[in-house]
Amino acid sequence: MHVSFVGAGPGDPELITVKGQRLLGEADVIIYAGSLVNPALLSLAKQGTSIYNSASMTLDQVIKVMEKATERGQKTVRLHTGDPSIYGAIQEQMDALDKKGISYEVIPGVSSFLATAAALQREYTLPDVSQTVIITRLEGRTPVPEKEKLALLASHNATMCIFLSVHMIDSVMKELIDGGYQQDTPVAIVQKASWPDQKIFRGTVSTIGKIVTDAKIDRTAMIVVGRCLDSQYALSRLYAPEFGHMYRDAK
Repeated sequence: MHVSFVGAGPGDPELITVKGQRLLGEADVIIYAGSLVNPALLSLAKQGTSIYNSASMTLDQVIKVMEKATERGQKTVRLHTGDPSIYGAIQEQMDALDKKGISYEVIPGVSSFLATAAALQREYTLPDVSQTVIITRLEGRTPVPEKEKLALLASHNATMCIFLSVHMIDSVMKELIDGGYQQDTPVAIVQKASWPDQKIFRGTVSTIGKIVTDAKIDRTAMIVVGRCLDSQYALSRLYAPEFGHMYRDAK
């Protein structure tokens, strides 16, 4: 048996993939990120499944559970929030499994930055506005490479989705201004995107700090910055009648 790393999606239990849902139902052991994954997903587990909350576990403890389950011929699901490839800390787990000769697979999930776009009902990549989405975070206890400092990334003025940083909102906005965003650049904060208690806050680079502080939002929130949030934009050429492609002739 091998280990399945499964993206749980952003919160709404229906936003897990069909494959992820099936694997949860088949698992003999589930290790889930308890601080972030919606516990409603655990209702998909079959009776008798051993369930571990990794919020209180170390990496070694997580790997040990996987190793013992594999030795017993059991199916293990490691359930991560959103998509496990983004701030999921799965590489160190996969490397540890490689050393032990334990096979694994990764099942992608809907990331919170995508659920945030859905909540805002906005498209990140508007023609003539932005064709680039930067996914990043402000440096905190976890450092970032020197060339990925927020102010340097901000110099592109692209659409930016900033994870794990809302508790440092004033520092985030200062970095964005230092990097070149205008103070009237729109900003949206979505807390717990897709959850029943989802909240949306809107402002600008110069005003959002006070809005977030007054609302006491300090975790599980995505920061989106960019003109895609309110700009005029050119229509997509893909659907223009004079734009021909392999499926349709130009008129």
